[in-house]
Amino acid sequence: MSDTLPEQQLAEIERLTLGHYNGNAAAFWQGTKDHDVSQNYQKFLGRFPPAQQLDILDFGCGPGRDLCYFKSLGHRPVGLDGSRAFTEMARQHSGCPVLHQSFLALDLERAAFDGIFANASLFHVPAQELPRVLRELWDALRDGGILFTSNPRGSAEGWSGERYGHYMEFEVSQRYLEGAGFEILEHYYRPDGKPRNEQPWLAIVSRKHR
Repeated sequence: MSDTLPEQQLAEIERLTLGHYNGNAAAFWQGTKDHDVSQNYQKFLGRFPPAQQLDILDFGCGPGRDLCYFKSLGHRPVGLDGSRAFTEMARQHSGCPVLHQSFLALDLERAAFDGIFANASLFHVPAQELPRVLRELWDALRDGGILFTSNPRGSAEGWSGERYGHYMEFEVSQRYLEGAGFEILEHYYRPDGKPRNEQPWLAIVSRKHR
């Protein structure tokens, strides 16, 4: 894939990827609603004082599983997804506000959130757009805010079936995050307890620091 994608190609990437999720929304919910992501919750929320009620942006919220969890703890989560089907499902499942916004055309309030939980979502952002998107998330965080990311790892960018993905190992992810003004606090691989070659997921906890 070329390092510089024209606007028309970016629009096609988004159209086809979102089309896949819109067309498979019900199956996606059934297949993911019971996934154990407790380790990710703990690593993200563990960076805040235990009694603090948090304003959380669930970036790429899908059908709303994580919104339901954060709400159950007394936090104030807001969802965001590019899929119309997912945003409607997330509102129904969680009762939380959910923004229908393209990852490539975000419109977020500055300093609105204590934390951003981006679980299995940012890898859909093409490499050339990722610095800008990360900086927009940086802007949406309050001082010292936490960004959690978890993405399938690798060293490639392109299509996997009907979905476009940008797959990075830790060192590349680190360059993007630090370039956008984040300080990496911790990273780990999932599923927990497996050998590295059986851990396809890379999770990173970062803090807004400048």
